[in-house]
Amino acid sequence: MHSDEQSSYAGRQVITASWAGNALFAVTAVPAAAGVDAFDIPAIALALLLFLAGIVVWVAAYVRAVVRNVNGEAVTVPRMFLWQGNVPRAVTWQLYGSLAVCILIVAGTASAEPFGTLVPMYPLGLVGLWGARYGTFPPRTDLNPRRR
Repeated sequence: MHSDEQSSYAGRQVITASWAGNALFAVTAVPAAAGVDAFDIPAIALALLLFLAGIVVWVAAYVRAVVRNVNGEAVTVPRMFLWQGNVPRAVTWQLYGSLAVCILIVAGTASAEPFGTLVPMYPLGLVGLWGARYGTFPPRTDLNPRRR
């Protein structure tokens, strides 16, 4: 388990990745949705790339959660995404804020750029990754006490 200071600091890379994905998404999706033809292919390519990156992030989060679960922590999918314990408020605001901004970008561009609807998988996956890596979880109660 990690202290608040370690979690906040260590999780900054996850937060930065989430906001960077939004920035790249907006830079391509907004002009494409506004009718700038030169951005059509880059917007589609980036949306698909962020979606695939999101799948990779989800798998990494799941693997990390399984490892922590095997090591005696009660990691569940809801606990990975709806954090419990001492989670720095800034982390919560940043990662869920990034997800909200991504959804707003999708809402504003989806009619002209439908591939963008796949992009929220990326920031949502990063929420789960942060939870799986830095979240605090209670000990598993179903383990043999001699195994812990």
